Amino acid sequence: MLKRYLLVTKPGIIFGNLISVVGGFFLASKGSLELDIFLATLVGVSLVIASGCVFNNYIDRDIDCLMERTRNRVLVQGLIGPRTTLGYATGLGVAGVTLLYWVNPLSAALGGLGFVVYVGLYTLWLKRRSVYGTLVGSLSGATPPVIGYCAVSNEFDAGALILLLIFSLWQMPHSYAIAIFRFKDYQAAAIPVLPVKKGIALTKSHIIRYIVAFALATVMLTFSGHAGFFYFAVAALVSVIWLVMALKGFRVVDDRVWARQLFIFSIVAITSLSLMMSVDVQGTGMSGELFTLLK
Repeated sequence: MLKRYLLVTKPGIIFGNLISVVGGFFLASKGSLELDIFLATLVGVSLVIASGCVFNNYIDRDIDCLMERTRNRVLVQGLIGPRTTLGYATGLGVAGVTLLYWVNPLSAALGGLGFVVYVGLYTLWLKRRSVYGTLVGSLSGATPPVIGYCAVSNEFDAGALILLLIFSLWQMPHSYAIAIFRFKDYQAAAIPVLPVKKGIALTKSHIIRYIVAFALATVMLTFSGHAGFFYFAVAALVSVIWLVMALKGFRVVDDRVWARQLFIFSIVAITSLSLMMSVDVQGTGMSGELFTLLK
């Protein structure tokens, strides 16, 4: 019984986002920790994301049955009733926003914004209507690290804006890679993602552009005085590797295999950056001193 209520929240997505929340939090705190604020932020973000995912499952249950990767989801199988699902999703969202409001009103506002973009603009409106749904949806996926950052800073400053830019840009190649190796699923459900509507070749070109933009955005954290030299080195390395992998896409025989590899590395890349921004902030320790000498 409890397992089905857990699965409908998409725990894998929650866990992945929490890594970025930790990154944003420690980037702003410069390594210091207020345990109550930290835990409240993690739980609050988890609840808001869980709520959004449950609403997403509820709204998409009619097309999930058409896709191989989603046809066994809890709501498709009828393991939780619609009214119960809506009540569950609402309760999770209210609890999450309330907890984030206790952290500070800005964090709650960002949580609410991410929820509205994901559930309202993306899932309810653009996902089935426009090729730009992925672009709009990327904004919701970028809010967790910004919430982590603002939970400490209590202001939306340059650091928060750069984080929003980094994670929004990362979402695009990541999502396009999924759409390529799950091409038949999206085609069967008539979801107008870029590979289905405009072709895989054009999508590969877009992936290249977004990775280049992502690479530029990642190093801005160092040059703006937020992250340290070792973060800079890791950001540059993963960006170059990701770009090389993407460029190889123009010569591959099997697009699905290539896209899956690109997707997997995208997770490695963003996890590496989140961890590095947690431990390597400019001006603290050896990294800050070394980067100062190199400037």
